[in-house]
Amino acid sequence: MAVVLAGIAAMAPRAMAQPAEQPVVTHVQTASELAAVCDPAWGGVPRLEAIAYCQGFLTSFGQYHALQHPPGGRARPLFCVPNPGPTIAQSGLGFAAWIRTNPTYASEPALDGMLRWAQASFPCPPAASPPRSRATR
Repeated sequence: MAVVLAGIAAMAPRAMAQPAEQPVVTHVQTASELAAVCDPAWGGVPRLEAIAYCQGFLTSFGQYHALQHPPGGRARPLFCVPNPGPTIAQSGLGFAAWIRTNPTYASEPALDGMLRWAQASFPCPPAASPPRSRATR
């Protein structure tokens, strides 16, 4: 009996050991780093914090674009999200998947990668040609 208890006691620290915690995401530089926090491979609270970071980044990106390119404004939008558009969670996962399939852009600044993804995923319809005026004779 003492041998069994000694064996259990020896295994207890390993059984109770927690996986190494991932660092809390506080800043990303590249598109691949942003993709990693938008679709994190780890779990627990750090995963939730990473997803919140991604969703905040996406929200800010979208709001800034909307302010710079209001409907009817002089500047043509850089991308055109349909209405209804994807959820913020779907957008984060979509961006992460796009970076995995487009590794050429992985080392670009995160914001540049996000813009490339948005333009590829939500292209705007072609601009309407201005009406031709009839030449007067």
